[in-house]
Amino acid sequence: MTGLAEARNDEERAELIEAGRLLFARPCNFFYAAQKSDQLPEPGLPEVAFCGRSNVGKSTLVNALVGQKALARVSQTPGRTRQLNFFNLADRIVLVDLPGYGYAKASKDMQRDWQGVMFDYLRGRPNLMRVILLLDARVETKSSDRAAMELMNVAAVAFQIVLTKADDVGPVKLAARIKEAEALAREHTAAHPLVLVTSSETGQGIAELRAEIASLAA
Repeated sequence: MTGLAEARNDEERAELIEAGRLLFARPCNFFYAAQKSDQLPEPGLPEVAFCGRSNVGKSTLVNALVGQKALARVSQTPGRTRQLNFFNLADRIVLVDLPGYGYAKASKDMQRDWQGVMFDYLRGRPNLMRVILLLDARVETKSSDRAAMELMNVAAVAFQIVLTKADDVGPVKLAARIKEAEALAREHTAAHPLVLVTSSETGQGIAELRAEIASLAA
């Protein structure tokens, strides 16, 4: 199935949105966690991974997508999540919540440990269809975000930029942030051209992100 960027008209776009709604209306369950590279589950269903800086809202966004409040653990302390969490969605696709990167207060050893397994996963997972790279709409792109993009670009791992927390940004600043994200996407051959804007609070962009993920499902 093609994604929203390839939709030729409003009818095709509506069909993609509906496919996403139907997929995410089905059961989604946690089934595996890994803290080390040698603990990863055997590759199987297509996987879509959620990647971003600590406190960007990864777990909150996963919960909003599946319509559950506590499927993905939302830590009150940024940088606490140190494992890859795997969720089976309707036996059609696996959602992977990756550890946050770039948390300044974490020790260097701690950052190396949990970010190392995350990057090992990104580089070597054969069934990884796309990484959803989350950028906070309220702040400028950080060096750690750019480093993640470069890693995925060099490793030829397809990624799509998704802005989070759009409800907390004024329209002028948000427009500038979208323009910046689109420019970043054009700079990286591994980046998907469509930048999505989301808010887990208002539901903005959730239907569109569901549609994009549904287009990658088995």
